[in-house]
Amino acid sequence: MQICLLWLTVMSSAAQTVYDVTAAGAIGNGITDDAQAIQRTIDRCSQEGGGRVLLPRNHTFLAGPIELKSNVELYLEATATLKANPDESIYHLSAFGENRGEGMLWLYANHAENISIAGKGTIHGNGIAFMGAELSDSYELKPLADQAFDPRPHVLTLTDVRNLTIRDVTIKEGAYWTVHLIGCNEAVIEGINLLNNLKIRNGDGIDLDHSKNVRIANCHITSGDDCICLKNRREFEQYGSCHDITVTNCVMSSRSCAIKIGSENMDSIYNVVFDNCIITGSNRGLGIQNRDEGTVTDVVFSNIQLDCRLWSDVWWGKAEPIYVTSYPRANGNHKDANWRFPKGQIEGKCGEVSRIYFNNITATSENGCFVGGDVAGKVNDIFFNNVRVSLLGNGPRSMDKRPCKGEGFIQANLKAMKAMKVPLVTENATVNVQ
Repeated sequence: MQICLLWLTVMSSAAQTVYDVTAAGAIGNGITDDAQAIQRTIDRCSQEGGGRVLLPRNHTFLAGPIELKSNVELYLEATATLKANPDESIYHLSAFGENRGEGMLWLYANHAENISIAGKGTIHGNGIAFMGAELSDSYELKPLADQAFDPRPHVLTLTDVRNLTIRDVTIKEGAYWTVHLIGCNEAVIEGINLLNNLKIRNGDGIDLDHSKNVRIANCHITSGDDCICLKNRREFEQYGSCHDITVTNCVMSSRSCAIKIGSENMDSIYNVVFDNCIITGSNRGLGIQNRDEGTVTDVVFSNIQLDCRLWSDVWWGKAEPIYVTSYPRANGNHKDANWRFPKGQIEGKCGEVSRIYFNNITATSENGCFVGGDVAGKVNDIFFNNVRVSLLGNGPRSMDKRPCKGEGFIQANLKAMKAMKVPLVTENATVNVQ
């Protein structure tokens, strides 16, 4: 029996070698932590030249932290689940290097190539297990014994990975960020269902951080925080700018901003296209939220249907369907200055936002669009072509500038567009009040 099992484990087809994690001792009963067995399988697969690490159907593999390796396809068969161990004490590796205050690593890779995550199975972040009490609009965050250490695990953190594919899987219930690409090059995310609990704070869907040449297509994303976010965080400045990104054919819903650029941006973000997407029930639709010295240029939003709704101030946004801003963030203190601001500083500045195009956008919203900058010319060349906004209600509204210096909200009468210190170019822009 043992000989037969080992033969099945390494049986090679013309395409690839398959390594079944149960042959390495994984139980898959949803109770035993299978991380060691899964890690042994990944290590062996990579060392022997690569192949498929198989999580077979009808199993739930509970696991703590796991490192993915080069030339490995992690494949989850239908009805197979990989689930985060809810024991907070086992998560020790920070998702942001020396900044240990924003969560830990669960599934991760560093400086690798040719990694694939695929199949019809489920990666389950077990998010509610890491939350406090349920509130009407969110979950409370548990009090931390050490304020510099947040044990909540990020679901998938891939750093400096070249040639990456995430396809077809369901990823759900993250406790913090869900798919975080840092300094990655040549990545495809296609056909996934990313279904986070809408009440979990910091539950970003896909974060592209200092990454380039990324294609996201045909995905369904629900997320308490931003569904898709582009940024350049200071902790990873060695990886340079974020550019050449396309997102198409996606359906999204968020309690914060469905598609966002920023707020962390200490480098440049450019050559970005979002096309043919539907956004429903979001606190903000399309947002550029520049709060650092980096720049955002040459971004196109086209053929997008928006439905924006007011949620509570727990979430950033005031139902603005379109939001383009550049404001310096509030001054820091010496505790957080090592990552929010340039080294040794506690005060930052914000960079230019320009050549941003909105084409064929239809929105129904409880608020209007907001475009603004801290000084004249900081935000410029913002183009609106065939943008139609249907406003719900006729009462006073406020615009949300957070995070920023000074007051976070601007009072404004309800109208399709509010611009501050910004010239706009509009063609065929209309508004209806309902």
